[in-house]
Amino acid sequence: MPFRTALAGGVGVVLCLLGTWNSGVAAAGSASVPIETVVDYIYAVLASDRTFYTVHVVERMQQRGVIESSERWRSDPTLPLPAQFVQESSSLAALTGVKVHYRLISLNPINKLSGPATEFEKKGLEAIMAEPDRPYKGFVTEGGERRFQALYADRAVSPVCVTCHNAHPQSPKRDYTLNGVLGAVSISIPVP
Repeated sequence: MPFRTALAGGVGVVLCLLGTWNSGVAAAGSASVPIETVVDYIYAVLASDRTFYTVHVVERMQQRGVIESSERWRSDPTLPLPAQFVQESSSLAALTGVKVHYRLISLNPINKLSGPATEFEKKGLEAIMAEPDRPYKGFVTEGGERRFQALYADRAVSPVCVTCHNAHPQSPKRDYTLNGVLGAVSISIPVP
């Protein structure tokens, strides 16, 4: 439970921002924050939290021989992988009732569920691979609900990322490099 509690802190900041934006503060005469900017803010927090976790927790603990990270962190005495950190954070966000969705996706996913789920995500991943510094953004409809979705390059921020992705038995790609693009962070929020 401490891991979930720690995740809630970083997610809480993002959700407060999103909740305030979505509650009509802009309509009440306050400064209006464009939807693209809100999604950029969410990405900044997610990317910062994940990078910190990867570099200062996972990498540091593994280098010191203290504890490894693995996909079996729920049953084995290991840390969650950085991708699982994002997955758990997203699950906690969903419990708040704020309808922000985020996940990691890739054209070469280790977990087949992390492949593109829509044509928008497929085109977005292709665009990110061609121009990693340029997010792919647009309006989409999910389950009859209009949403704004953005994809940002997901980079290998640590040697741990590179080693894990290149060595994983289910990885369809084995030539990742430090700071190379693994895929994308997909963020989707409802349009008020």
